[in-house]
Amino acid sequence: MSRHVLVPVDGSPLSERALRHALQEFPDADVTAYHVVDLFEPEYGTRDDFDSVYEPMLGSEEWHRFVTEETDRLFERIGEIAADDDRSVTTDSDIGQPARLIVEYATEEDVDHVVVGSHGRLDADRPLFGSVAETVARRSPVPVTVLR
Repeated sequence: MSRHVLVPVDGSPLSERALRHALQEFPDADVTAYHVVDLFEPEYGTRDDFDSVYEPMLGSEEWHRFVTEETDRLFERIGEIAADDDRSVTTDSDIGQPARLIVEYATEEDVDHVVVGSHGRLDADRPLFGSVAETVARRSPVPVTVLR
């Protein structure tokens, strides 16, 4: 039985489903919801309210404030989902390449199972798995459950 389950979260419906699955399927495990801010994701890299959509705010004080607010909102939602199951969830976040950091976290933090949604984005023409889910499934040192 798993003792520590890692659930990568990004606010998408599938990441919420993955969290609910982990809470129900691993009732005795510690669950960590882990959010990685992707530097190359458009909603984190540029903002329409700048003079030019091409002007990056990456690394600026405004960018850090925006990322912090978005992460806080995400973790508030995570807390609501956990409370629905009368559970508590540890939250953690980083900035960088999601797939690489998720695998590193699973390796370094004594995780023994990862539960991940197959996609973070909704796209009718998407392949079966998103690139992050596929990379995590291939490189994780522990079993991975991918939810569709």
